[in-house]
Amino acid sequence: MFNDLMLQAGKHSSVIRELNDFGRIRARELGEDSVFDFSIGGPSVPVPDSVRQKILALASEEDAVRVHGYSPSKGFDHTREQIAKGIERRFGVAVPADLIYMTCGASAALAISINALCEPGDEFILCAPYFTEYPVYVRAAGGIPVTVPFLDNFDVDLNALENSLTSRTKAVIVNSPNNPSGKVYSEALIQALARILGKKSAQTGKPIFIISDEPYRELVYDGVQVPFVMAHYPHTVVCYSYSKTFSVPGERIGYIAVSPSAAQARYLFCAIEGAGRTLGYVCAPSMLQMVVAECESEKPNVGAYAQNRKLIYDGLTQIGFECVPPEGAFYLFVKAPRGDSEEFSLRARKYGILIVPGDDFAAKGYCRVAYCVDERRIMRALPLFAKLKAEYDE
Repeated sequence: MFNDLMLQAGKHSSVIRELNDFGRIRARELGEDSVFDFSIGGPSVPVPDSVRQKILALASEEDAVRVHGYSPSKGFDHTREQIAKGIERRFGVAVPADLIYMTCGASAALAISINALCEPGDEFILCAPYFTEYPVYVRAAGGIPVTVPFLDNFDVDLNALENSLTSRTKAVIVNSPNNPSGKVYSEALIQALARILGKKSAQTGKPIFIISDEPYRELVYDGVQVPFVMAHYPHTVVCYSYSKTFSVPGERIGYIAVSPSAAQARYLFCAIEGAGRTLGYVCAPSMLQMVVAECESEKPNVGAYAQNRKLIYDGLTQIGFECVPPEGAFYLFVKAPRGDSEEFSLRARKYGILIVPGDDFAAKGYCRVAYCVDERRIMRALPLFAKLKAEYDE
């Protein structure tokens, strides 16, 4: 009676959302102080002042049609032009405004891009650890997700990736800074990946694309640089979101940018427009598009996240947990004692600590801790983490 793929996706929701829902129920029953929710990547730093002021000014305008009416399906020209200027200014890549498509955040950008590229039976390489919804988007588009493992430092295993490429490979999805590990792929890694894909594309006579998922691009620490993938590989589609940059995850605003050097770039953009239309992802929120046009170059308060990063990493490692220090985003990947991440997450719940098991990230044996929370919450949670560790040491 129903689409079985959609039914199964609805019946088995994201483990992140399940934990977040559990936390809200527990908070209602036992009080906010009983919950230490590290499950969801919701920015905790204030909205940048320029963004807040622009939102307030627009919300106060009397011309409701101008502010709240529909934009063109692919977005306002002025907004796309400002984004194009920003990309060229920062990364030296001249992306025409008419190869930029405004979206309701990075999730919509990914779903649209995958649907635009996917033909039945196409394979999409997912570099573990990866965001839990990647396989969902690929399967919904009629594609086949293929997981490539990671190395001990959370870099992509390029040898395994190369061995996974076939004549049916359509794209590789890259996420750096990475959710869930916080890893930032180096320029050398991106260049090596580009060489591998270029070689395979030449052998098969058709391009393999990179879909670069970049919502955490601005969140990096200790001077780490995030390579702009489009500058290193021609067949690139960038998916970006302002959720983390502007601290407005609930407002859902982002974009897709197609490299002008990509194979049949104009036709690819037409396919993106068609996928947006087919999926119902058209006319991204008008007011937020206007905010982006004015505040495109705004940056987040990375210092607050850096402080939390140090606090949670130092605290957990001193307790005795094994962690790899994150270079970007606002997630810490913690190795589960005894290697069972599901058990680790369940045990943590007893103390009101909500951490996400890594199984759905294709990283069994790890749990994700989102440290984009109030600093005091981390400090109050650390003694409970110590009790949790003591359970394993008994």
